[in-house]
Amino acid sequence: MVSPWMRLCLLAAAGAAPLAGASTPLVELNVPGRGGAGVSAPMQIVLLLTLLTLLPAVVVSVTPFLRITVVLHFLRQALGTQSTPSNQVLIGLALFLTLLVMQPVGSEIYQKAWAPLEKNQITLEQAFEAGSQPLKNFLLRFAREKDIALFVELTKSPAPRTPADLDLKILIPAYILSELKAGFQIGAVLFLPFLVIDLVVASVVLSVGIVQLPPVMISAPFKILLFVLVDGWNLTVGALMKTFYS
Repeated sequence: MVSPWMRLCLLAAAGAAPLAGASTPLVELNVPGRGGAGVSAPMQIVLLLTLLTLLPAVVVSVTPFLRITVVLHFLRQALGTQSTPSNQVLIGLALFLTLLVMQPVGSEIYQKAWAPLEKNQITLEQAFEAGSQPLKNFLLRFAREKDIALFVELTKSPAPRTPADLDLKILIPAYILSELKAGFQIGAVLFLPFLVIDLVVASVVLSVGIVQLPPVMISAPFKILLFVLVDGWNLTVGALMKTFYS
Protein backbone atom coordinates (compact mmCIF):
# COMPACT_ATOMS: atom_id res chain seq x y z
CA MET A 1 0.00 0.00 0.00
CA VAL A 2 1.39 3.40 -0.99
CA SER A 3 1.81 5.80 1.93
CA PRO A 4 0.11 9.23 1.87
CA TRP A 5 3.48 10.99 1.71
CA MET A 6 4.49 8.96 -1.37
CA ARG A 7 1.16 9.79 -2.96
CA LEU A 8 1.75 13.48 -2.32
CA CYS A 9 5.22 13.20 -3.86
CA LEU A 10 3.77 11.57 -6.98
CA LEU A 11 1.09 14.27 -7.20
CA ALA A 12 3.73 17.00 -6.87
CA ALA A 13 5.83 15.37 -9.56
CA ALA A 14 2.86 14.98 -11.87
CA GLY A 15 1.95 18.61 -11.38
CA ALA A 16 5.45 19.93 -12.01
CA ALA A 17 4.73 20.55 -15.69
CA PRO A 18 2.39 23.54 -15.06
CA LEU A 19 5.09 25.11 -12.89
CA ALA A 20 7.53 24.92 -15.79
CA GLY A 21 5.14 26.98 -17.86
CA ALA A 22 3.57 24.23 -19.97
CA SER A 23 0.03 25.20 -20.86
CA THR A 24 -0.99 21.84 -22.41
CA PRO A 25 0.58 18.46 -21.57
CA LEU A 26 2.27 16.84 -24.54
CA VAL A 27 1.29 13.36 -23.36
CA GLU A 28 -1.26 11.95 -20.96
CA LEU A 29 -0.26 9.58 -18.19
CA ASN A 30 -2.61 6.85 -16.99
CA VAL A 31 -3.22 8.38 -13.58
CA PRO A 32 -6.54 8.48 -11.70
CA GLY A 33 -8.99 10.97 -13.13
CA ARG A 34 -7.43 11.08 -16.60
CA GLY A 35 -9.28 8.31 -18.42
CA GLY A 36 -7.79 5.38 -20.26
CA ALA A 37 -5.78 7.19 -22.95
CA GLY A 38 -2.07 7.42 -22.42
CA VAL A 39 1.39 6.42 -23.53
CA SER A 40 3.12 3.07 -23.17
CA ALA A 41 4.28 1.81 -19.79
CA PRO A 42 8.03 2.28 -20.48
CA MET A 43 7.43 5.89 -21.51
CA GLN A 44 5.33 6.46 -18.38
CA ILE A 45 8.20 5.18 -16.25
CA VAL A 46 10.69 7.46 -18.02
CA LEU A 47 8.43 10.49 -17.61
CA LEU A 48 7.68 9.70 -13.97
CA LEU A 49 11.37 9.30 -13.12
CA THR A 50 12.09 12.58 -14.90
CA LEU A 51 9.44 14.36 -12.88
CA LEU A 52 10.67 12.75 -9.66
CA THR A 53 14.06 14.40 -10.19
CA LEU A 54 12.32 17.68 -9.33
CA LEU A 55 11.35 16.43 -5.87
CA PRO A 56 14.72 17.11 -4.15
CA ALA A 57 14.59 20.72 -5.38
CA VAL A 58 11.00 21.00 -4.15
CA VAL A 59 11.87 19.61 -0.71
CA VAL A 60 14.88 21.90 -0.37
CA SER A 61 13.25 25.04 -1.74
CA VAL A 62 9.62 25.23 -0.63
CA THR A 63 9.84 23.74 2.87
CA PRO A 64 11.45 24.80 6.18
CA PHE A 65 14.35 22.51 5.23
CA LEU A 66 16.11 25.54 3.74
CA ARG A 67 16.11 27.69 6.89
CA ILE A 68 16.86 24.74 9.19
CA THR A 69 19.93 23.59 7.24
CA VAL A 70 21.32 27.13 7.02
CA VAL A 71 20.95 27.64 10.78
CA LEU A 72 22.47 24.25 11.64
CA HIS A 73 25.41 24.96 9.33
CA PHE A 74 26.06 28.31 11.03
CA LEU A 75 25.81 26.64 14.43
CA ARG A 76 28.44 24.06 13.54
CA GLN A 77 30.71 26.77 12.15
CA ALA A 78 30.28 28.84 15.32
CA LEU A 79 31.17 25.87 17.52
CA GLY A 80 34.29 25.27 15.45
CA THR A 81 33.81 21.49 15.49
CA GLN A 82 34.66 21.17 11.79
CA SER A 83 32.64 18.16 10.54
CA THR A 84 30.96 17.19 13.81
CA PRO A 85 28.02 16.62 13.66
CA SER A 86 28.42 15.23 10.16
CA ASN A 87 26.45 16.48 7.18
CA GLN A 88 24.35 13.32 7.23
CA VAL A 89 23.30 13.94 10.83
CA LEU A 90 22.42 17.59 10.23
CA ILE A 91 20.49 16.81 7.04
CA GLY A 92 18.66 13.97 8.79
CA LEU A 93 17.69 16.25 11.68
CA ALA A 94 16.58 18.97 9.25
CA LEU A 95 14.53 16.47 7.26
CA PHE A 96 12.61 15.18 10.28
CA LEU A 97 11.99 18.71 11.56
CA THR A 98 10.74 19.64 8.09
CA LEU A 99 8.32 16.70 8.10
CA LEU A 100 7.04 17.84 11.49
CA VAL A 101 6.29 21.35 10.23
CA MET A 102 4.91 20.31 6.84
CA GLN A 103 2.70 17.47 8.12
CA PRO A 104 -0.46 19.65 8.40
CA VAL A 105 0.16 21.09 4.93
CA GLY A 106 0.74 17.63 3.47
CA SER A 107 -2.43 16.28 5.08
CA GLU A 108 -4.47 19.18 3.68
CA ILE A 109 -3.03 18.64 0.19
CA TYR A 110 -3.84 14.94 0.41
CA GLN A 111 -7.44 15.54 1.48
CA LYS A 112 -8.14 18.27 -1.08
CA ALA A 113 -6.19 16.92 -4.06
CA TRP A 114 -5.07 13.31 -4.02
CA ALA A 115 -8.10 11.70 -2.33
CA PRO A 116 -10.62 13.18 -4.82
CA LEU A 117 -8.23 12.38 -7.68
CA GLU A 118 -8.11 8.72 -6.62
CA LYS A 119 -11.90 8.59 -6.64
CA ASN A 120 -12.00 10.15 -10.15
CA GLN A 121 -13.97 13.09 -8.78
CA ILE A 122 -11.57 15.68 -10.26
CA THR A 123 -9.04 15.82 -13.08
CA LEU A 124 -5.28 16.11 -12.68
CA GLU A 125 -5.34 19.86 -13.42
CA GLN A 126 -8.07 20.40 -10.82
CA ALA A 127 -6.12 18.31 -8.32
CA PHE A 128 -3.00 20.39 -8.92
CA GLU A 129 -4.97 23.60 -8.45
CA ALA A 130 -6.59 22.34 -5.25
CA GLY A 131 -3.34 20.94 -3.89
CA SER A 132 -1.34 24.10 -4.61
CA GLN A 133 -3.61 26.29 -2.48
CA PRO A 134 -2.42 24.95 0.94
CA LEU A 135 1.17 25.30 -0.30
CA LYS A 136 0.48 28.90 -1.35
CA ASN A 137 -0.94 29.68 2.09
CA PHE A 138 2.20 28.27 3.71
CA LEU A 139 4.54 30.22 1.45
CA LEU A 140 2.61 33.45 2.02
CA ARG A 141 3.15 33.16 5.78
CA PHE A 142 6.93 33.46 5.41
CA ALA A 143 7.55 35.26 2.11
CA ARG A 144 8.29 38.96 2.62
CA GLU A 145 6.31 41.56 0.73
CA LYS A 146 9.56 43.10 -0.52
CA ASP A 147 10.67 39.82 -2.12
CA ILE A 148 7.23 39.20 -3.60
CA ALA A 149 7.20 42.70 -5.10
CA LEU A 150 10.65 42.07 -6.60
CA PHE A 151 9.53 38.98 -8.51
CA VAL A 152 6.23 40.55 -9.54
CA GLU A 153 8.31 43.30 -11.12
CA LEU A 154 10.85 40.91 -12.67
CA THR A 155 8.16 38.72 -14.25
CA LYS A 156 6.18 41.79 -15.34
CA SER A 157 3.07 40.21 -13.83
CA PRO A 158 0.00 42.33 -13.11
CA ALA A 159 -0.27 43.51 -9.53
CA PRO A 160 -2.40 40.98 -7.60
CA ARG A 161 -5.58 42.24 -5.99
CA THR A 162 -5.24 39.76 -3.11
CA PRO A 163 -2.39 37.50 -1.90
CA ALA A 164 -4.37 34.50 -3.15
CA ASP A 165 -3.93 35.76 -6.72
CA LEU A 166 -0.17 35.27 -6.58
CA ASP A 167 1.27 32.50 -8.73
CA LEU A 168 3.67 29.83 -7.49
CA LYS A 169 6.33 31.07 -9.93
CA ILE A 170 6.41 34.28 -7.84
CA LEU A 171 5.84 32.83 -4.39
CA ILE A 172 8.51 30.12 -4.55
CA PRO A 173 11.57 32.34 -5.33
CA ALA A 174 10.25 35.02 -2.96
CA TYR A 175 9.96 32.39 -0.21
CA ILE A 176 13.51 31.16 -0.90
CA LEU A 177 14.97 34.67 -0.56
CA SER A 178 12.99 35.29 2.63
CA GLU A 179 14.12 32.01 4.16
CA LEU A 180 17.76 32.70 3.29
CA LYS A 181 17.51 36.09 4.98
CA ALA A 182 15.87 34.59 8.08
CA GLY A 183 18.45 31.79 8.24
CA PHE A 184 21.37 34.21 8.01
CA GLN A 185 19.84 36.44 10.69
CA ILE A 186 19.48 33.53 13.11
CA GLY A 187 22.97 32.31 12.24
CA ALA A 188 24.47 35.74 13.00
CA VAL A 189 22.80 35.75 16.41
CA LEU A 190 24.15 32.26 17.12
CA PHE A 191 27.66 33.38 16.21
CA LEU A 192 27.81 36.27 18.70
CA PRO A 193 28.33 34.41 22.03
CA PHE A 194 30.93 32.10 20.50
CA LEU A 195 32.67 35.08 18.89
CA VAL A 196 32.96 36.69 22.33
CA ILE A 197 34.64 33.54 23.68
CA ASP A 198 37.08 33.52 20.74
CA LEU A 199 37.99 37.18 21.33
CA VAL A 200 38.52 36.69 25.08
CA VAL A 201 40.64 33.58 24.62
CA ALA A 202 42.70 35.20 21.83
CA SER A 203 43.39 38.29 23.93
CA VAL A 204 44.44 36.17 26.94
CA VAL A 205 46.69 33.95 24.83
CA LEU A 206 48.42 36.92 23.23
CA SER A 207 48.79 38.73 26.55
CA VAL A 208 50.66 35.81 28.13
CA GLY A 209 52.88 35.47 25.06
CA ILE A 210 51.70 32.05 23.84
CA VAL A 211 51.91 32.89 20.15
CA GLN A 212 52.69 29.40 18.86
CA LEU A 213 49.44 27.88 20.14
CA PRO A 214 46.39 28.72 17.99
CA PRO A 215 43.69 30.39 20.11
CA VAL A 216 41.07 28.24 18.35
CA MET A 217 42.44 25.11 20.00
CA ILE A 218 41.94 26.67 23.43
CA SER A 219 38.56 28.29 22.79
CA ALA A 220 36.97 25.20 21.20
CA PRO A 221 36.61 23.23 24.48
CA PHE A 222 35.17 26.30 26.23
CA LYS A 223 32.61 26.83 23.47
CA ILE A 224 31.55 23.18 23.51
CA LEU A 225 31.35 23.21 27.32
CA LEU A 226 29.19 26.36 27.29
CA PHE A 227 26.94 24.87 24.60
CA VAL A 228 26.46 21.67 26.61
CA LEU A 229 25.84 23.46 29.92
CA VAL A 230 23.04 25.62 28.49
CA ASP A 231 21.54 22.60 26.66
CA GLY A 232 22.25 24.30 23.36
CA TRP A 233 20.66 21.76 21.03
CA ASN A 234 17.34 21.97 22.87
CA LEU A 235 17.40 25.76 22.90
CA THR A 236 18.46 26.11 19.28
CA VAL A 237 16.02 23.60 17.81
CA GLY A 238 13.20 24.81 20.07
CA ALA A 239 13.68 28.45 19.17
CA LEU A 240 14.07 27.59 15.49
CA MET A 241 10.88 25.52 15.36
CA LYS A 242 8.90 28.22 17.17
CA THR A 243 9.64 30.59 14.28
CA PHE A 244 7.42 28.40 12.09
CA TYR A 245 4.53 28.31 14.54
CA SER A 246 4.39 31.97 15.54
